[in-house]
Amino acid sequence: MAIVKDNILMQLVRGSLGRQITIYERNGQIIMAKKRGPSRKKPTQKQLEARLKMTIASARAQLMMEDPQIKAYYQSLAGPGQNAYNIAVKDAYRSPEVQNIRLEGEQVVVTTQNEFRVAEVEVKVVDADGVVTESGRAFLGWNGVDWHYKATALPAGGRVIVVAKNLPGNRTVKELQLT
Repeated sequence: MAIVKDNILMQLVRGSLGRQITIYERNGQIIMAKKRGPSRKKPTQKQLEARLKMTIASARAQLMMEDPQIKAYYQSLAGPGQNAYNIAVKDAYRSPEVQNIRLEGEQVVVTTQNEFRVAEVEVKVVDADGVVTESGRAFLGWNGVDWHYKATALPAGGRVIVVAKNLPGNRTVKELQLT
């Protein structure tokens, strides 16, 4: 790979020359590189899984680009050489992380993290028999990380199930056993 500087001819040329050289522009710099071809190796199982995950992330990103507000949000996060779609794919590729679930009296406090933002957190309270006694949305606290849900009752032997979602709709589920 070579970075071309101060060459008038190369300022105007883009694309491939035969099957040997590709000329393209990235972040305002003209780059000349050996033309790559398709791999002749059979993809591994991990590669196939990553390709499927990327296909799903790309489809979700395309859907999000149809909403002007979400597109503007992602565009505000884009750096040099990036656009809103790139950031949307990055967000859609990863699920949010539920770091901690704790109880403060009758209040369920969920600590979440996502590279961009967590869109919503749902909380379900399940009794010892597996029956959902209540469910609802948690509200984001003042620190921007903790989500709060006011439970009416937390049955002994039951559990609290938390579902965190990001803007593209990726979900992470985590449970807390009640004693």
